[in-house]
Amino acid sequence: MKNLLLIAVILLSVTVTAQRNRLKNVTEKDGKIGIGTKTPDELLTVKGKIHTQEVIVDLNGAVAPDYVFKNYYKGKSILKPDYQFLSLKEIENFIIENHHLPGLPSAKEIEKEGLFLKKMNLLLLEKIEELTLFAIEQQKEIEALKLKFTSLEE
Repeated sequence: MKNLLLIAVILLSVTVTAQRNRLKNVTEKDGKIGIGTKTPDELLTVKGKIHTQEVIVDLNGAVAPDYVFKNYYKGKSILKPDYQFLSLKEIENFIIENHHLPGLPSAKEIEKEGLFLKKMNLLLLEKIEELTLFAIEQQKEIEALKLKFTSLEE
C-alpha cells in the first residue's frame, strides 16, 4: 500500500511539473504576454516565427490610399488633404538624395523602430496606386506617339 501511495505521489508530481513546464517559453509581466521573451513590451510580444493562415488588421482611424486617385483626378482629397502626387522627376531627385522612396521609412528607420505592418501595407498600396497612374500616363503617351508615327508614315 505504501508503494502504491508513493507511486501515486511521484506520478502526480511528474504530471504537475510537466504541465507547469509545458508553457516554459510563455511569460506574463504587467498584464502583457511574452512568447519567447521574458520582457514583453506590448499586449502580446513574440520573439520568433508565427505561423497563421490569416491576419486581419483594423484600420482604426488609418486611411486607405484612395486619396491618391482622388487627388490625381480631382486635384484634392478630403481623405488626406496633405497628400501630394509627386512627378517622376521629383521622385527621382528624392531617391538620389535619400536612397529610398518618399513617404516610406528608410532601412535605418525600420531597423531602429521596426516594421509596422498596417502602416507599411497602406504605404505600399499608395505607391502601387501612384505607379498605376504613371503607367496610365505612359500608355496614353505611347498611344499618342503611335498615332503621330502612323500619320507620318501615310
